[in-house]
Amino acid sequence: MLNLVKKAISMADGFTEAVGKTVAWCSILMVVVTFYIVITRYVFSSGSIAVQESVIYLNALLFLLTSAFTLKHDGHVRVDIFYGPASTRYKAVVNLLGGLFLLLPVAVFILWASWDYVAAAWRIRETSPEAGGIPYVYLLKTLIVVMAVLVILQGLTEVLRNLLFLFFHEEAPEEHVEPTGGAI
Repeated sequence: MLNLVKKAISMADGFTEAVGKTVAWCSILMVVVTFYIVITRYVFSSGSIAVQESVIYLNALLFLLTSAFTLKHDGHVRVDIFYGPASTRYKAVVNLLGGLFLLLPVAVFILWASWDYVAAAWRIRETSPEAGGIPYVYLLKTLIVVMAVLVILQGLTEVLRNLLFLFFHEEAPEEHVEPTGGAI
């Protein structure tokens, strides 16, 4: 059973890592598209609403789909006054309780609260209110649900990892984090 849990953790971590690294490329694409928008507007006095809106879509992809990746790499915001110098065991307890009583309930709430909002967008196949805009607002809104699911998956992974450390003396939770090199 323990090996099955470890395998599930490894698979979830791998999935989160793959999604995060893939979506991180949106940052470069956003820069290129923004450069294109500036050049076409100020040099050629033309532009496209759809191209301008694409920056919003890329930003949403980047922010929403790398949230779980940020959690996996312990890059989320936290108050480090007591946490930073604490022992690994104390950190595992804080992470376990935070995951169970803060992270997972909030992520589940986001999933629940956004479900009807996203479903309504799909029902009408919501499009951009701008003439010539991107006609896939419903797909953009779907990213909220996807983000919540990814965070729930990674949150459960972190809870399991901390449980394994606290009760089965497995590797310390910090040891699973590979440095991102400042990519995100």
